[in-house]
Amino acid sequence: MHGPPPRLGQPIDARRWPMDGETRVGVDIGGTFTDIVTIHDGTVRVTKTPSTPDSPETGVINGLEKVESAAEFSLEDVGFLGHGTTVATNAVLEREWANTALVTNEGFRDVLEIGRQARPDIYDFQVEKPDPVVPRDRRFEVPGRVDERGNTITELDEDAVRDLADQLQDRDVDSVVVSLLFSFENPKHEERVRDLLRAEGVDASISLSCEVLPEIREYERSLTTALNGALKPVMDRYIGNLTDRVGEAGVGAELKIMQSNGGIITADAARQQPVNTLLSGPAGGVQGAAYVAGLTGTEDLLTMDMGGTSCDVSLVQSGDPLVSTDVDVGDYPVSVPMIDIHTVGAGGGSVAWLDAGGALRVGPKSAGADPGPVSYGRGGDRPTITDAHLLLGRLDPKSFLSGELDVEVADVERVFERDLADPLDYSVRAAAQGVLDVANANMARALRVVSVERGYDPRDFALVAFGGAGPLHATTLAAELDIPKVIVPRTAGVLSALGLLISDIIYDYSTSRVRHLAAVSPDELQVEFDRFAATGRDRLADERLDPDQMVVERTVDLRYAGQSFELGVPVPDGALDADTIATLEERFHDAHRRRYGHAYEDEPVELVTIRARARGIVDEPDLEAADTAGTVEDAIRETRPVVYDGVDRTTRVYDRDRLPTGAEFDGPAVVEGVESTVVVRPGQHAHVDEYGSLHVEVP
Repeated sequence: MHGPPPRLGQPIDARRWPMDGETRVGVDIGGTFTDIVTIHDGTVRVTKTPSTPDSPETGVINGLEKVESAAEFSLEDVGFLGHGTTVATNAVLEREWANTALVTNEGFRDVLEIGRQARPDIYDFQVEKPDPVVPRDRRFEVPGRVDERGNTITELDEDAVRDLADQLQDRDVDSVVVSLLFSFENPKHEERVRDLLRAEGVDASISLSCEVLPEIREYERSLTTALNGALKPVMDRYIGNLTDRVGEAGVGAELKIMQSNGGIITADAARQQPVNTLLSGPAGGVQGAAYVAGLTGTEDLLTMDMGGTSCDVSLVQSGDPLVSTDVDVGDYPVSVPMIDIHTVGAGGGSVAWLDAGGALRVGPKSAGADPGPVSYGRGGDRPTITDAHLLLGRLDPKSFLSGELDVEVADVERVFERDLADPLDYSVRAAAQGVLDVANANMARALRVVSVERGYDPRDFALVAFGGAGPLHATTLAAELDIPKVIVPRTAGVLSALGLLISDIIYDYSTSRVRHLAAVSPDELQVEFDRFAATGRDRLADERLDPDQMVVERTVDLRYAGQSFELGVPVPDGALDADTIATLEERFHDAHRRRYGHAYEDEPVELVTIRARARGIVDEPDLEAADTAGTVEDAIRETRPVVYDGVDRTTRVYDRDRLPTGAEFDGPAVVEGVESTVVVRPGQHAHVDEYGSLHVEVP
């Protein structure tokens, strides 16, 4: 082990980090708090500071300065700085993006508006499609066409592109998106449009679909590229400001950004393709959950990250998060690789309210960080989930959030009585219980989406709960869904930030080549894979990784001819030959049988998309629990009444930092930690594993 034994309760052994004594910092911005986790000489430090929504980088700097003042190192010593951000996500959800123009083929101006036939509710005949990312008056057509194999049918009209440059300058657009038919087969027209616009003096960022998403499906490709273009000035400004502020603060490391696929990239790469960061923050949490659960041999798990604004759920199988290219962010389907995360508007700060029919609703509006829940004492005046927990005894006003916030229980009761209890003719306590019941129903539905609706049985998984509010709800949700175990990591409140420190560097590459698999030459596949591998290895080498840290993973998307959607199939290692093609076809049949319960082995199989992932392997720390002296009884802080399903139960309250390794106890119990509080329901059994994670067995 390098350096002295790690500290802070449950330590991390840093012996596997690639640089002796390197200080590593992970920063995750949430709706309410900005979380910072540092590892220095094997010591883990956790810092939470209020987020600053109007200027997210300010919250990051405030946190870094807070870390430096409390730690035994200078920011100049930081060798790695990873950041998970929701800036792109929030821009999409709030539709606050740059003025963007779209250049496309003649006759395809309205692809973004037409979209797909699918509706979120097929029985809702009044459903409205989301507004297109680019309004019609900023969508332009140019003559020129290639066919589905990339052969030129009509040459690009370069004079029309030059004329278009004048129109773009008159419209004062910040970003230009170019999405032409079949550019994944032949990108020359798109590249020529970019070159001509630049030559004509168009001073705006330009995104090409052949670079952002060189894949089939015109709507998804155009939409994803349009989102990239619309987000580019937003993220360029944010990352640029953050990079400058970090440099001014004296941080010695280059800023790295978490992607939606669970991998780290450089800040410059994120500025060029911000669409890859749409699930940046939640992805870090899934990576952290998979790592912590894997330490005890649990590789099949559902993850639940509940912070101040939302709850993000996902599924991990055999230690790997499920990655999808069909994920909705807000109202928009985005087709870049992302960890399959489903989000609902249920966080600790979610506001409870009554709709026009008098029904109790919770979220999606959140009190956020400022003013926050009523119990924060910062001027909040709307009932929230956090306030409901306080009223039901699950949060202690005397020690709530380490006593840093001014909690006035009488103020909370007054707001619940005014907004919920009196209109519903409920008691204050019944109204608080109703808030939790509604929130739990929303989160249970989200967990079913990523498990039951994907063909997975929740009974085969553990539920890993994290975020500041997740452990308060997890055991109730597990009981409802028959999930046998809940795992609450030691660093549950900052697991997304910890995930940044253990995630690999990842670059994804793809191109569509729609062909019958039997007609595909192994050499043709090999050329594409070799091209991706060379590009990926060059990118990783630029980040100073050694060749033995580089891995290239290859997959192909296959389907039966005539199907609308495909399945990813891993490609065997080594050189490709005729046997490889046969193996791919066999693997596809097996995958189709597992997914849908049947396979058509006599039907022709079609190649759709070729994919490669260049992964730079980052050594992970080993979590090791400290030997906490004392007994379970020594960790008892007090005994107080806590409400479960409307019934008062005398409940022991434990100090998590004083629970020894191997501690066991039965519910009802409340376990209070620095970052989060765990509720163990009556009839459940809990124990502390060797890494400091709390396991709750759900009968």
